Amino acid sequence: MSSGTCRIWLAKGRESSVRRFHPWVFSGAVHRIEGSPAEGDVVEVVSSEGAFLGYGHYQKGSIAVRILDFYGHSGICGDRRMPQEFWDGRIASALNLRRSLGLPSQATDSYRLVHGEGDSLPGLVIDYYAGVAVVQAHSAGMFLSLDRITESLKHCYGNELKAVYDKSSATAPHKAGLSLCDRYLYGNPDDNPHIIRENGNLFEVDWESGQKTGFFIDQRDNRALVAACAPGRTLLNLFCYTGGFSVYALAAGAAAVVSVDSSQKAADMTERNIALNFPGGVPHEAVCADAIDYLKNVEFGKYDMMIVDPPAFAKHRDALDNALRAYRRLNASALSKVARGGIVFTFSCSQVVDRQMFYTAVFSAAVQSGRNVRLLGRLGQPADHPVNIYHPEGEYLKGLALYVE
Repeated sequence: MSSGTCRIWLAKGRESSVRRFHPWVFSGAVHRIEGSPAEGDVVEVVSSEGAFLGYGHYQKGSIAVRILDFYGHSGICGDRRMPQEFWDGRIASALNLRRSLGLPSQATDSYRLVHGEGDSLPGLVIDYYAGVAVVQAHSAGMFLSLDRITESLKHCYGNELKAVYDKSSATAPHKAGLSLCDRYLYGNPDDNPHIIRENGNLFEVDWESGQKTGFFIDQRDNRALVAACAPGRTLLNLFCYTGGFSVYALAAGAAAVVSVDSSQKAADMTERNIALNFPGGVPHEAVCADAIDYLKNVEFGKYDMMIVDPPAFAKHRDALDNALRAYRRLNASALSKVARGGIVFTFSCSQVVDRQMFYTAVFSAAVQSGRNVRLLGRLGQPADHPVNIYHPEGEYLKGLALYVE
């Protein structure tokens, strides 16, 4: 054990998931704790026989340890905090993956740089917006490492990096006694909202006051698919946020688009994004209204394409049943109202709702609608949101493209 590093002993028979490289150690698997680790400290994890399994961030709660380095494969020894060379290596690896995917490109200058467990950095999300890195720490360990993460970003990007913004106040654990205050860790650009380019379309990103990191990068590929189906169609974009699907559809030749969100701020930003891309005007209306109530009052056949992309209905497993009921009601309403020959793109971003659960909920909604519904495709998150094959929970975004007769 490294000087100052505490040790987590697992109960007998409870080390199998770690040996299979699952990065979470649940509190029920812990037999005893050697030392007195504070939340966010790096700890050693060992089997019941004392065999070394890895280093990870310790935290109180259902997930006791998030493994950072299995079996010490990185060759770096933990000592309460992982050293700078660890972060340099992991951030560089994440950036190399995105570059191998062709990101950034002339058409797309923004992407997810770090996707938690998918980049072997559990508890960390970083979105890169054309020179600005927006960081969200979901664990105490990641929050306490933000200074080293920032140095790694500066090292990897060099002069390309304009700023690093910490947006962890809503994601880091509040009970860990952390000083949670969103702030610039490096730089302070004077162009927030920031203009980014995605597949040739322009969008404002407000990382300081917008949802998540400011923009939903995870729908990039699905927006492109909607664009391919949009020419000549009339689109209803429910839960539109900043109007990503709306911009893509109009750019592809949609006949008309109505964007609906319960937030006036979101509706206003949608209008700004429309004006940014179509200064000459297009057939578009932004409506501030509850999307579910708005859909109830839509006349049958008015729209021959719908986007149903609600926020997470279930953030915890105890809300799962209510979430599945909500997905059934919402999708039954959409499938009942869309025109004959219409297409519905429907999504769930709730991590606790897996693909089969979501499919079953939409299947039940189709039965309730009484219409002939054909599945055109199953949708998910893009390649810059990689899923660790040993951590299937990272596949959080589920979608279905449906043709309705």
